[in-house]
Amino acid sequence: GPPAIPVAVSPADKRDFPVYLSGLGSVQASNTVSLKSRVDGQIVQIAFKEGQNVNKGDLLLVIDPRPYQVALEQAEAALARDEAQLKNAQLDYERYQGLFKEGVISQQQYNSQQSLVGQLGGTIKADQAAIDNAKLQLAYTRITAPVSGRIGLRLVDIGNMVHATDANPLLVVTQLQPIAVVFTLPEDVLPTVAQHMRRGTLAVDAYSRDDSTRLASGKLLTIDNQIDQTTGTGKLKAMFENIENALFPNQFVNAHLLLEVRKGVTVVPAAAIQRGPQGSAFIYVVKPDKTVEVRNVNVTLTQGNVSVIASGVAPGEQVVTDGQDKLQAGSHVEPHAGNGSPTGSNSASPGNAGQ
Repeated sequence: GPPAIPVAVSPADKRDFPVYLSGLGSVQASNTVSLKSRVDGQIVQIAFKEGQNVNKGDLLLVIDPRPYQVALEQAEAALARDEAQLKNAQLDYERYQGLFKEGVISQQQYNSQQSLVGQLGGTIKADQAAIDNAKLQLAYTRITAPVSGRIGLRLVDIGNMVHATDANPLLVVTQLQPIAVVFTLPEDVLPTVAQHMRRGTLAVDAYSRDDSTRLASGKLLTIDNQIDQTTGTGKLKAMFENIENALFPNQFVNAHLLLEVRKGVTVVPAAAIQRGPQGSAFIYVVKPDKTVEVRNVNVTLTQGNVSVIASGVAPGEQVVTDGQDKLQAGSHVEPHAGNGSPTGSNSASPGNAGQ
């Protein structure tokens, strides 16, 4: 008979199959704080290095505190002066009470001493407020990190004069842990995502731009409340602990949202799927006698280089993945192992895991 036709084959496999939806995303810091001075003065200490990780409360900059220290001492002196005056006025007032009862002094003298005591009491409250304000201004000369994060480039030097009214920040602290990824998916899959979200938290993996490296794993936080009509996509936000600091603000990543895991399904390499004239799918299966038969199959999902088959092929059967163009039903073949095994990538291009 005619010579056997060489073909590449791969076994159909039965396994749990994770279904991913993928979209391009960008990394967003959960907090970005531009630090400005709240007082005027000269920078006398810079306590950070560019690119350093800092904890909330760490000292970053010191503005010359001496004018504010002097102002605090002046306010404290005013309080001490007014407290002495009040003490004196109170002693006089107590003495006046006895004199007034004896008729030695007039009602007017007694009343004016009483009002002087009240007036000095008010002055002392104002002095105390002035001290609180002076302490606050003095505290503002030490600029600390409001959040834990990473410092950007240094924007000022020691000796620079800074003002509370300056438009430009002294430095920027960006919180990198946790960090967010905002990505887009086609609007037609969003109801499915929302449905799965109600059942539990969905995992999201962030991959490099070329999809070769997994950078971090996180959780889906929310779906945006509107669709972008120009692109027909919706935004989703995932949060990542980012312990390894693999994600940076404004970095582009591919987000892979794990929608579900289909249990015990039959999978074949996507290369095995052939299309008939009416678009129906079929596969060449190699029988033990090394002849092929044509099987109609029902493909429920193709993702990356793997297709999930609902019917037509049993796990373990050998399917042809290359060389189908020379075949017809009953052809004799010489099978050799192909490299399109269904253990391949689970990555997916946007939205191709449609139900």
